[in-house]
Amino acid sequence: MLTTVSFSLMALAAVGGVVAGTLGGMLGLGGGVFLVPLLVQGLGVPMPQAVAVSLTTVIATSNAVSGAAGSRPLINLRMGLMLELITAAGGLLGGVAATLLPQRTLMITFSVVMTLMSLITFLRRDHQNALPEDADTGPWGGRYTDAQTGRLVVYRLERMPVAIGTSFVAGTLSTLLGLGGGVIKVPVLNAWCGIPMRVASTTSAFMIGVTATSGALIYFGRGLLLPTLAAAAVLGVRVGSLIGLRLARIWPPRRLKVMLAIVLVLVAAVMIARLPQ
Repeated sequence: MLTTVSFSLMALAAVGGVVAGTLGGMLGLGGGVFLVPLLVQGLGVPMPQAVAVSLTTVIATSNAVSGAAGSRPLINLRMGLMLELITAAGGLLGGVAATLLPQRTLMITFSVVMTLMSLITFLRRDHQNALPEDADTGPWGGRYTDAQTGRLVVYRLERMPVAIGTSFVAGTLSTLLGLGGGVIKVPVLNAWCGIPMRVASTTSAFMIGVTATSGALIYFGRGLLLPTLAAAAVLGVRVGSLIGLRLARIWPPRRLKVMLAIVLVLVAAVMIARLPQ
C-alpha cells in the first residue's frame, strides 16, 4: 500500500492525466482506461489505489466534456439519466467487490474487457445509425445537426434490454476497475442500440461522472484515495479534456472508432504482459 507521494510521481501522474484526458475527451471514456495502466504498470501504484485516483479523474473529465458548449446539443439527457440510474446501481456493487478481489484478478478482468470492447468497436467501425429526417425518434431518441456535414442526424434507442444490461455491467466494472463505464457503454450503444458515435460518447461522458462519484466515495471511505496524487492527475486530465474535445469535433466517427479499438487492445496487451506472478 502506497502511503507517501513524491513530487516526481505527482508530475508523472499529471502528464499521464493530460494524455488520458485527451483520449477520454475524444472518446467519452473518462480517461480511466488509459490512466489505470499508467499508474499500475508505469508508476508502481497498487491497483486499488490507482482505481481510486482514476475515478476522481473520471469525474473531472465528465465535468469538462458535459460543460462544453459544443457537446451540449449531442447529450441525450433523457436517455442518459435513465441509463445512469442502472449504471449507478452497478457501481455500488463494483465498489464493494473491488475491495475483496486480488490485484491479479482485477488486472485480468481489465484486460479481457478491453479486448472485447476493442473487437466490437473495430468490427462495427463503418456502422451508421442515422434514420430519415422525418423518422420517429421514440421516447429515448433525438436529433442533432452534424457539425462537419451540416446535416440533420435522427436516431432512436433500440434494443432497450441490451442498453439496460450493459449499463449495469458497465457500472459494476467501472467502479471495480476505475474505467468510468464509457469504455463499455459507448461501443455497445453505437454498435447495437442505434446511437451515433458522437451522441454515445458525449452522453457517456455526462453519465460517467455520476457513476465514478458513487465508486470514489467507497474508496475514499476505505482510505484508498491518495489526495495529492489524485489532484495532480485531475489537473492533467482537465487540460487534456479540452484538447480532446477540439479533436473530437474535427475527426470523423470512423477514425475515432478505429483509434479507440487500437488503444484498447494495446492497453490490454500491456496489462497482461506485466501481470504479477
